[in-house]
Amino acid sequence: MAKPNALNHSAISTGDIKQQIAYFSDVLGMELIALYRMHGVEGAYHAFMKLGSEAVAFVFMEENRKVETVIGQTHAGSGLEKSAPGTMQHLALNVDTMDDILDMRDRIRSRDISVLGPIDHGFCASIYFAGPENLTLEISTLAAAESPLDDKGTWIDPEVVSLAGITGEELKSYRAPADYKNDGKRLAQPAYNPKVPNMTLPKELMQTVDEVIWETMSETDPPSPGGL
Repeated sequence: MAKPNALNHSAISTGDIKQQIAYFSDVLGMELIALYRMHGVEGAYHAFMKLGSEAVAFVFMEENRKVETVIGQTHAGSGLEKSAPGTMQHLALNVDTMDDILDMRDRIRSRDISVLGPIDHGFCASIYFAGPENLTLEISTLAAAESPLDDKGTWIDPEVVSLAGITGEELKSYRAPADYKNDGKRLAQPAYNPKVPNMTLPKELMQTVDEVIWETMSETDPPSPGGL
Protein backbone atom coordinates (compact mmCIF):
# COMPACT_ATOMS: atom_id res chain seq x y z
CA MET A 1 0.00 0.00 0.00
CA ALA A 2 1.40 3.39 -0.99
CA LYS A 3 1.65 5.78 1.96
CA PRO A 4 4.03 8.47 3.25
CA ASN A 5 7.01 6.87 5.00
CA ALA A 6 9.12 9.80 6.27
CA LEU A 7 9.28 13.56 6.61
CA ASN A 8 10.51 15.07 3.33
CA HIS A 9 10.73 18.63 4.64
CA SER A 10 8.95 21.08 6.92
CA ALA A 11 8.53 24.52 5.33
CA ILE A 12 8.71 27.51 7.67
CA SER A 13 8.03 31.11 6.65
CA THR A 14 10.77 33.60 7.46
CA GLY A 15 11.41 37.32 7.17
CA ASP A 16 15.19 36.83 7.68
CA ILE A 17 16.47 33.76 5.90
CA LYS A 18 20.13 34.48 6.74
CA GLN A 19 19.31 34.53 10.46
CA GLN A 20 17.55 31.16 10.24
CA ILE A 21 20.38 29.57 8.22
CA ALA A 22 22.99 30.87 10.68
CA TYR A 23 21.04 29.60 13.69
CA PHE A 24 20.30 26.13 12.36
CA SER A 25 23.91 25.80 11.18
CA ASP A 26 25.77 27.21 14.20
CA VAL A 27 23.44 26.35 17.08
CA LEU A 28 22.15 22.99 15.81
CA GLY A 29 24.97 21.91 13.50
CA MET A 30 22.73 21.34 10.47
CA GLU A 31 24.22 21.76 6.98
CA LEU A 32 22.84 24.14 4.37
CA ILE A 33 22.20 21.96 1.32
CA ALA A 34 20.12 24.25 -0.92
CA LEU A 35 19.49 27.99 -1.27
CA TYR A 36 17.73 29.16 -4.42
CA ARG A 37 14.91 31.25 -5.85
CA MET A 38 11.63 29.49 -5.11
CA HIS A 39 10.32 28.08 -8.36
CA GLY A 40 7.34 29.92 -9.74
CA VAL A 41 7.18 32.54 -6.96
CA GLU A 42 8.59 35.95 -7.87
CA GLY A 43 10.97 37.34 -5.24
CA ALA A 44 10.84 34.28 -2.98
CA TYR A 45 13.86 32.29 -1.77
CA HIS A 46 14.04 28.73 -0.44
CA ALA A 47 16.65 27.32 1.97
CA PHE A 48 16.98 23.67 2.96
CA MET A 49 18.87 22.54 6.08
CA LYS A 50 19.83 18.84 6.13
CA LEU A 51 17.98 16.71 8.69
CA GLY A 52 19.20 13.13 8.19
CA SER A 53 17.67 12.05 4.90
CA GLU A 54 15.08 14.83 5.20
CA ALA A 55 15.23 18.62 5.57
CA VAL A 56 13.92 21.68 7.35
CA ALA A 57 13.08 24.34 4.79
CA PHE A 58 12.66 28.11 5.11
CA VAL A 59 10.64 30.23 2.70
CA PHE A 60 11.48 33.93 2.43
CA MET A 61 9.07 36.42 0.88
CA GLU A 62 9.36 40.18 1.30
CA GLU A 63 5.71 40.20 2.36
CA ASN A 64 6.58 37.98 5.33
CA ARG A 65 8.32 40.94 6.95
CA LYS A 66 5.06 42.85 6.94
CA VAL A 67 3.08 40.15 8.79
CA GLU A 68 2.83 40.94 12.49
CA THR A 69 3.92 38.26 14.93
CA VAL A 70 1.23 37.79 17.58
CA ILE A 71 2.04 35.15 20.20
CA GLY A 72 -0.99 32.92 20.67
CA GLN A 73 -2.14 33.56 17.11
CA THR A 74 0.60 33.41 14.50
CA HIS A 75 3.06 31.70 16.88
CA ALA A 76 2.60 29.60 20.00
CA GLY A 77 5.75 31.01 21.63
CA SER A 78 6.22 27.75 23.57
CA GLY A 79 5.00 24.18 23.53
CA LEU A 80 2.49 25.12 26.23
CA GLU A 81 0.62 27.79 24.26
CA LYS A 82 -1.98 28.02 21.53
CA SER A 83 -1.66 29.20 17.94
CA ALA A 84 -4.10 29.52 15.07
CA PRO A 85 -5.34 26.30 13.42
CA GLY A 86 -3.09 25.38 10.52
CA THR A 87 0.03 27.09 11.91
CA MET A 88 3.08 25.24 13.23
CA GLN A 89 2.91 24.92 17.04
CA HIS A 90 6.48 23.60 17.36
CA LEU A 91 9.11 21.77 15.34
CA ALA A 92 10.69 18.60 16.79
CA LEU A 93 14.03 17.30 15.52
CA ASN A 94 15.18 13.72 16.20
CA VAL A 95 18.46 12.35 17.60
CA ASP A 96 19.35 8.72 18.24
CA THR A 97 20.37 8.49 21.90
CA MET A 98 20.00 10.12 25.30
CA ASP A 99 23.67 11.12 25.17
CA ASP A 100 22.90 12.91 21.90
CA ILE A 101 20.14 14.83 23.70
CA LEU A 102 22.58 15.94 26.40
CA ASP A 103 25.28 16.81 23.85
CA MET A 104 22.77 18.94 21.90
CA ARG A 105 21.62 20.61 25.12
CA ASP A 106 25.23 21.56 25.87
CA ARG A 107 25.82 22.83 22.34
CA ILE A 108 22.71 25.01 22.44
CA ARG A 109 23.53 26.35 25.90
CA SER A 110 27.07 27.15 24.73
CA ARG A 111 25.42 29.71 22.41
CA ASP A 112 23.80 31.38 25.48
CA ILE A 113 20.38 29.93 24.62
CA SER A 114 18.31 28.58 27.51
CA VAL A 115 17.16 24.96 27.23
CA LEU A 116 14.34 23.28 29.17
CA GLY A 117 14.91 19.60 29.88
CA PRO A 118 15.42 16.82 29.22
CA ILE A 119 11.92 15.67 30.08
CA ASP A 120 10.87 12.00 30.00
CA HIS A 121 7.59 11.61 28.12
CA GLY A 122 7.48 7.83 28.45
CA PHE A 123 7.76 7.06 24.76
CA CYS A 124 10.45 9.69 24.18
CA ALA A 125 12.68 12.20 25.97
CA SER A 126 12.90 15.82 24.83
CA ILE A 127 14.51 19.22 25.31
CA TYR A 128 12.87 22.52 24.38
CA PHE A 129 14.29 25.91 23.34
CA ALA A 130 13.63 28.94 21.14
CA GLY A 131 14.72 29.69 17.59
CA PRO A 132 14.70 32.92 15.61
CA GLU A 133 11.41 34.66 14.87
CA ASN A 134 9.71 33.02 17.86
CA LEU A 135 10.12 29.44 16.64
CA THR A 136 9.49 26.84 19.33
CA LEU A 137 11.93 23.96 18.87
CA GLU A 138 12.30 20.50 20.36
CA ILE A 139 14.95 17.80 20.09
CA SER A 140 13.69 14.34 20.92
CA THR A 141 14.85 10.72 21.11
CA LEU A 142 12.88 7.50 21.28
CA ALA A 143 15.93 5.63 22.61
CA ALA A 144 15.21 6.50 26.26
CA ALA A 145 11.67 5.14 26.15
CA GLU A 146 10.64 2.68 28.83
CA SER A 147 7.21 2.42 27.20
CA PRO A 148 7.90 2.85 23.47
CA LEU A 149 5.37 3.59 20.77
CA ASP A 150 3.95 0.35 19.44
CA ASP A 151 1.11 -1.01 17.32
CA LYS A 152 -0.80 -2.31 20.35
CA GLY A 153 -2.51 0.96 21.24
CA THR A 154 -0.42 1.50 24.39
CA TRP A 155 -0.32 5.26 23.80
CA ILE A 156 -3.95 5.63 22.68
CA ASP A 157 -5.97 6.94 25.63
CA PRO A 158 -9.65 5.85 25.57
CA GLU A 159 -10.63 9.05 27.39
CA VAL A 160 -8.99 11.24 24.75
CA VAL A 161 -10.52 9.10 22.00
CA SER A 162 -13.91 9.98 23.48
CA LEU A 163 -13.03 13.67 23.94
CA ALA A 164 -12.02 13.84 20.28
CA GLY A 165 -15.43 12.45 19.27
CA ILE A 166 -13.92 9.31 17.74
CA THR A 167 -16.14 6.25 17.69
CA GLY A 168 -14.93 2.70 18.12
CA GLU A 169 -15.38 1.93 14.43
CA GLU A 170 -13.60 5.12 13.44
CA LEU A 171 -10.68 4.26 15.72
CA LYS A 172 -10.35 0.86 14.06
CA SER A 173 -10.23 2.51 10.64
CA TYR A 174 -7.66 5.09 11.79
CA ARG A 175 -5.38 2.38 13.17
CA ALA A 176 -5.68 0.29 10.01
CA PRO A 177 -6.40 2.66 7.09
CA ALA A 178 -8.11 1.16 4.08
CA ASP A 179 -5.90 0.25 1.14
CA TYR A 180 -6.38 2.04 -2.16
CA LYS A 181 -6.17 0.45 -5.58
CA ASN A 182 -7.22 1.84 -8.91
CA ASP A 183 -7.91 0.03 -12.15
CA GLY A 184 -4.57 1.01 -13.65
CA LYS A 185 -5.77 4.39 -14.89
CA ARG A 186 -4.52 7.62 -13.30
CA LEU A 187 -7.28 9.93 -12.10
CA ALA A 188 -7.89 13.31 -13.68
CA GLN A 189 -8.27 16.38 -11.48
CA PRO A 190 -11.76 16.44 -9.92
CA ALA A 191 -14.07 19.40 -10.36
CA TYR A 192 -13.62 22.18 -7.81
CA ASN A 193 -15.37 21.26 -4.56
CA PRO A 194 -15.71 24.07 -1.97
CA LYS A 195 -16.54 21.50 0.74
CA VAL A 196 -13.01 20.05 0.80
CA PRO A 197 -9.68 21.77 1.60
CA ASN A 198 -8.35 23.89 -1.26
CA MET A 199 -5.18 25.91 -1.73
CA THR A 200 -5.62 29.64 -2.30
CA LEU A 201 -4.75 29.33 -5.98
CA PRO A 202 -6.93 30.25 -8.98
CA LYS A 203 -9.46 27.54 -9.76
CA GLU A 204 -8.36 27.68 -13.40
CA LEU A 205 -4.79 26.77 -12.45
CA MET A 206 -5.96 23.85 -10.34
CA GLN A 207 -7.98 22.55 -13.30
CA THR A 208 -5.02 22.65 -15.69
CA VAL A 209 -4.12 19.27 -17.16
CA ASP A 210 -1.34 17.51 -15.17
CA GLU A 211 0.94 17.18 -18.20
CA VAL A 212 0.76 20.93 -18.82
CA ILE A 213 1.61 21.67 -15.17
CA TRP A 214 4.61 19.29 -15.39
CA GLU A 215 5.88 20.88 -18.60
CA THR A 216 5.31 24.53 -17.69
CA MET A 217 6.05 24.67 -13.95
CA SER A 218 8.92 22.18 -13.49
CA GLU A 219 12.41 23.74 -13.11
CA THR A 220 15.14 21.12 -12.86
CA ASP A 221 18.36 23.05 -13.56
CA PRO A 222 20.33 23.78 -10.33
CA PRO A 223 21.41 27.42 -9.83
CA SER A 224 25.10 26.38 -9.56
CA PRO A 225 25.51 23.50 -12.06
CA GLY A 226 29.22 23.06 -11.35
CA GLY A 227 28.80 23.16 -7.57
CA LEU A 228 30.61 25.47 -5.14
